[in-house]
Amino acid sequence: MTRLFAWTDGACSGNPGPGGWGVLMRAMDGTAILKERELQGGEKLTTNNRMELMAAIAALETLSRDTAITITTDSAYVKNGVTGWIHGWKRNGWKTADRKPVKNVDLWQRLDAAQARHDVTWAWIKGHAGHAENERADELARAGMAPFK
Repeated sequence: MTRLFAWTDGACSGNPGPGGWGVLMRAMDGTAILKERELQGGEKLTTNNRMELMAAIAALETLSRDTAITITTDSAYVKNGVTGWIHGWKRNGWKTADRKPVKNVDLWQRLDAAQARHDVTWAWIKGHAGHAENERADELARAGMAPFK
């Protein structure tokens, strides 16, 4: 059975500063890699959290049809936000529990819309811990940042 996976990462030199995002996508049948795709991009002035969000958005927006996908991120901000906090933010008109505007609301709304058409399983992994796919996503994020440094 073919399954789709994406490992995402963001990077920033300074916070804010030049930043990049990277995505490693794989279609797999068991442990066999059927197809692999890499995505990257960046911005001149951004934050690490924005780049983490952009990586997840890019993974979902690149899919041309409704898809079941597992997205693995090393960002607790993205994982906790998309699986928990976002529900309250939406109920509160994109305000936090203490009625302040949600930071990066433009990207949270874009991520919410992007995931709505897919069956997404979110997973978290510790970053910079030797996980090959996460390390590759980090390399892609740093490459995405390079033109803006």
